Amino acid sequence: MKTLFKICLLLLPFFAKAQQVTILDSTLNSKWTTLNKDWRYQKGDNKEWANPAFIDSSWKQFSFYNLNMPDGKNGIANRGEIVWFRKHIKADSSINDAIVLNIYQLGASEIYLDGKLIHLLGTVSADAQQIVFYNPGLKIFQLPLKKGKEQVLAVRYVNAQYKFPIYNYTNGSIRISVSTLDNANSTDVIKNNRIAYRQQFEKNYHITLGIAILMFIIFLSFFLFFPSEKINGYFAGSIFFLILFVLGVIWSFGNQSNQFWIIFFYDTSVVVSYSISLYCIYRIFNQRVDIFYKTIFFLALVAIGCYFLYSPDILAPIWAILAFVANIRIALKSWKNNRVGSILFISSSLVSIIFWTIIVLSGIGLLQLNLTKFIPFAFMLNPIVLSIYLGYAFGKRSQDLRLNLEQVQKLSKEKESILSLQNETLEIQVQERTASLNQSIQDLKSTQSQLIQSEKMASLGELTAGIAHEIQNPLNFVNNFSEVNTELIEELVEEVDKGNTSEVKAIAKDIKENEQKINHHGKRADAIVKGMLQHSRSSNGQKEPTDINALADEYLRLAYHGLRAKDKSFNATLKTDFDESIRNINIIPQDIGRVILNLITNAFYVVDEKKKSGIPGYEPTVSVSTKLSPFLGRGAGGEVHIIVKDNGNGIPQKILDKIFQPFFTTKPTGQGTGLGLSLSYDIIKAHGGELKVETKEGEGTIFIISIPG
Repeated sequence: MKTLFKICLLLLPFFAKAQQVTILDSTLNSKWTTLNKDWRYQKGDNKEWANPAFIDSSWKQFSFYNLNMPDGKNGIANRGEIVWFRKHIKADSSINDAIVLNIYQLGASEIYLDGKLIHLLGTVSADAQQIVFYNPGLKIFQLPLKKGKEQVLAVRYVNAQYKFPIYNYTNGSIRISVSTLDNANSTDVIKNNRIAYRQQFEKNYHITLGIAILMFIIFLSFFLFFPSEKINGYFAGSIFFLILFVLGVIWSFGNQSNQFWIIFFYDTSVVVSYSISLYCIYRIFNQRVDIFYKTIFFLALVAIGCYFLYSPDILAPIWAILAFVANIRIALKSWKNNRVGSILFISSSLVSIIFWTIIVLSGIGLLQLNLTKFIPFAFMLNPIVLSIYLGYAFGKRSQDLRLNLEQVQKLSKEKESILSLQNETLEIQVQERTASLNQSIQDLKSTQSQLIQSEKMASLGELTAGIAHEIQNPLNFVNNFSEVNTELIEELVEEVDKGNTSEVKAIAKDIKENEQKINHHGKRADAIVKGMLQHSRSSNGQKEPTDINALADEYLRLAYHGLRAKDKSFNATLKTDFDESIRNINIIPQDIGRVILNLITNAFYVVDEKKKSGIPGYEPTVSVSTKLSPFLGRGAGGEVHIIVKDNGNGIPQKILDKIFQPFFTTKPTGQGTGLGLSLSYDIIKAHGGELKVETKEGEGTIFIISIPG
């Protein structure tokens, strides 16, 4: 019994070791075979598990092409976790070529054959910070099997799957395929589907890139040469993002690291490209951006945001299908107006919808149909159709322009004689109208002169009554003293006859004093008359030193008495505040006098109108003041301000900009020419000064004359 027990102990390892062996035969000469059967796995890490003598009978056994997903659904190792895979393998003697491996993985791995490390793909470590992701892509690695010998292939694998998207259907992946070296170097895409097919796929993307760059250059040039054709600029922008997409895909082919961000980049670029392309189609069909487009654009942003949750390579095509539906919708709406464009875009969009639907269904495993190699060209279908239409539209416009030009040339020849005759007739009419216009200009100048003179006479009329009042006082004095002197002379004769010498002398003295008073008041009347004449005659344009305070005071009194003479009911409070430090200034007195008179007369008019409106407690008040500006100093002449202020109703803001315009007036018809403020403005400008107005509706107006001192 003891001997039998020992024999059983010796044979136990051989029974325990019993496992299915994968036989590699001559079929590898014409295809790639995925090692997907008879694997065992164990989560954890122990370098001894690579030893062919290790007993793995306790490990779970499975058969599936993704080693990290033995049931096809659930991953063994999560991110940063290590798992070992083992299988028995034997090369048939019928294989006459070297055996090679091609590995696709989302992580890092070590490949052992009979306990010997033959390939290190990245860095495998229990420390997540030390893991180096490595995906070989199209690379091939030698598998040095000994023909006819059963050997143990062990894989130490650490899962470094994408952090994003969170719901990644791959869940970490490692696939191992084998073939012969000769087949791996073959260009036959059927036999060498692992490499030649992928190389053809990459080549198609390079072709797509070349086409996209050419289209970008052409349509950007069109836009730069014809900026008004903005559609070319928009389309060039769409192609630019398509170029970014293709560059991102090409870059990802040679990148052996975790590439979520590059996938995020190029899938975002293609969504932006198609969004701009959809906008171009709206412009082509002269459709306004509507809620449908805004919804599609919003869904584009949502899709980009969802890249962090689910595969961008699935979400982007789903969104693209919606964009193509929008293309069809716009094309159908424009069917009557643009049948050629509608047919092109409906056809291309239907083909794209069918294609990308197949891609999406294949990607989520609901359909087994591989159209991957056509993907690069599918991306270009819509841009190519759009460029064809833009070219067609450009050609059609050019043809229309050429036909129009020919028609114009034909019409120009037919109408040449008519145009010549019309030109002669037009020249005669121009001469006649020029003569008429010259006469009109002369009449206008004459009328303008008459209006200006009328304005002067109007202001003179305002003065007449005031001047009459001013002259009446000295005339009364002259008359009174003349009568007194007559009586005194009679008394003088009587006293002479009486011989009363002392009384004669006293009477003679009184007569002399009266004569002096008569002379004084006569000169006063003479000054008033001269002032009136000076105002009425045309200015000689000569400046002379003038007491501006006296000038302002004189015209205030004359204007007031003039208005009182015409309207006995008129009354107003007059206020003056003259800066006595102002010396005589060089002005044309009759011109400045007209300005002051005009402003004061306007002030009296507005306060009288407000008084007539019956506002309780209202007292019409007009004030005139002068001031030497403190900015330049009193000793340097400074700037003299003449301020005319009233407490009338003010000037409405809506007409404030018009008050200095010629012929603008708010007075009733027949009461104003509309030239007063316009002439005043011009006079002050001619003196190098400025006429400003400050007003507040309901409270009054202030006019400020500023002239150099």
